[in-house]
Amino acid sequence: MENELRAHIQKLIDENEVILFMKGNPEAPACGFSARAVAIMNSIGKAYSAVDILPDPRIREELSSISDWPTIPQLFVNGKLVGGSDIMVEMYDDGELAKVMGVEQPSDENRPAAVDAKPQAPALQLENKLD
Repeated sequence: MENELRAHIQKLIDENEVILFMKGNPEAPACGFSARAVAIMNSIGKAYSAVDILPDPRIREELSSISDWPTIPQLFVNGKLVGGSDIMVEMYDDGELAKVMGVEQPSDENRPAAVDAKPQAPALQLENKLD
């Protein structure tokens, strides 16, 4: 089954010019990192496909085996891994992401606030009150 799943994932990567593997979907991202990735993609304006990795944990395992990238989201353009959310932000900021996708860089005034938002809250600190 895993080989079939891996083949299907590879086929999706090969057949879609731009594809984002994410938690949730573009209408309802299920984590802050995926929300940032969607905000960037929507700002750039290039059509893209998206795959929700949450319904089956094997999707993430097989995807990471293909890409050799451990985190989600993962963006592929023309069959090549671009990277995750942090790399997307860096490439967006310097105009490289738009260039890779063959589109014009959006102006700063059209920059979505979600790109600058922190993807998750800081870790909680536990205080030892057992003493």
